[in-house]
Amino acid sequence: MSKKSIIETEQEIIDDFSLFDSWEDKYEYIIDLGKKLPLLEEQYKTEENKIKGCQSTVWLVASYTDGRVFFKADSDAVIVKGLVSMLITVLSGHRPDEIIAAKLDFIREIGMFTHLAQTRSNGLLAMIKQMKNYAIAYKTIQGIEQK
Repeated sequence: MSKKSIIETEQEIIDDFSLFDSWEDKYEYIIDLGKKLPLLEEQYKTEENKIKGCQSTVWLVASYTDGRVFFKADSDAVIVKGLVSMLITVLSGHRPDEIIAAKLDFIREIGMFTHLAQTRSNGLLAMIKQMKNYAIAYKTIQGIEQK
């Protein structure tokens, strides 16, 4: 299974964003990304799958198959759905160590932190933290299983 590295995927997102001149166009692109996010099954839209620290409601679930972590998510806010879609594109399908080590510089490179309201930036950081926490948990489980 040849999957692009996290850094390669981040660079693709940076390149995509460089095609847009205005932040209005960039927001439209983020919203489009959110619309393409596969639907999250209703059974996962539970309190324990909600990300704490997000102003909007965001559900995030992870699974672990063949040494790789896969994410699914949904949100009730279109911009947030697009943001989590970008994170899933970058992180899903990678090994726990890769996810834990990911710097996610693309977020700064495309200017997200300077163009998001403080509450949205906090929510984005909460999503990243939760995804990395899942990776840490799966790495721990993997280590236990190997003993």
